[in-house]
Amino acid sequence: MTKTPGLPVRGSTTGRPIMVLFDILGQRWTLRILWELREERLTFRELQNRCDNMSPTILNGRLKQLRDSGFVDHEEGGYGHTDIGRELTDHLVVFDGWAKNWAEKIGMEYEAPQ
Repeated sequence: MTKTPGLPVRGSTTGRPIMVLFDILGQRWTLRILWELREERLTFRELQNRCDNMSPTILNGRLKQLRDSGFVDHEEGGYGHTDIGRELTDHLVVFDGWAKNWAEKIGMEYEAPQ
């Protein structure tokens, strides 16, 4: 079932848009998929590899949800962001910067994997 604003979701009986978005983004692997697609289109196999070889069943389910929600499309060349998905990912990049600053402020060092 597609999660859409106005319909109840986990944590919200009213289906407020922010709660629907958080419910979608809170599903395991969803943020990772969006993140991996931020720079280029990827085939199913490429995306699966970048997501630590997640189960194809789970990847299919997450991609269906993201397509139904309007964040991802599938065209020649693979999966990629729609305009609204790109806009969402631009906001996630801001959160990434904020999170790195937060980690530094609380004394945690983080090195990105090579």
